[in-house]
Amino acid sequence: MTNPVVKRVFDFSLAAIGLLVLSPVLLVLALLVKISDGGPSFYRQQRVGQGGQLFWIWKFRTMIVNAERQGLGVTKDGDARITRIGRWLRKSKLDELPQLWNVLRGDMSLVGPRPEVPRYVARYTEAQRAVLTLKPGVTDLATLAFRNEEELLASAADVEKYYVEQCLPRKIELNLAYQQRANLWQDMRLIGQTIIGGRGQGTGKI
Repeated sequence: MTNPVVKRVFDFSLAAIGLLVLSPVLLVLALLVKISDGGPSFYRQQRVGQGGQLFWIWKFRTMIVNAERQGLGVTKDGDARITRIGRWLRKSKLDELPQLWNVLRGDMSLVGPRPEVPRYVARYTEAQRAVLTLKPGVTDLATLAFRNEEELLASAADVEKYYVEQCLPRKIELNLAYQQRANLWQDMRLIGQTIIGGRGQGTGKI
């Protein structure tokens, strides 16, 4: 396991540099989301972090305003709530860039289990709750393994049931495996794979 202080310095440094270097890109993306339908550029949602603590995760908004009131908390390919620019942001994973702010604040790490919403965490078994000992991250093994999750969920008869019973347990399994061999080299490799586009099936949450 990576020393927590070393990992925090690593996360803070890269997040600060990322926000500084990418600030023009972030501004352009925020304007594009705003212009697309007049709604807010950013979307925040409460997620469960390390130790079960709740925090607000930030993203560029990819769905219509109040989308969470009009459907499930997971999305499949072709979901009518996703905006035109939102589809591109999701495909490119650029919608996740605002989470560099979460990393800078200390809510998240660059690499760690993707944080879930409280109602899904409430379904965790005692063994699965071990994943909450880790600080949630912007990317992880499950992000790469489930890169095209929306397409996967499109074929499910019951999207939420399939996500909870099939996808979620596998994601937790991958993250607990990561915990056993976590180090900075592993983190840098996962960040690199995320940037260039890893193989597998992606995330399909709001």
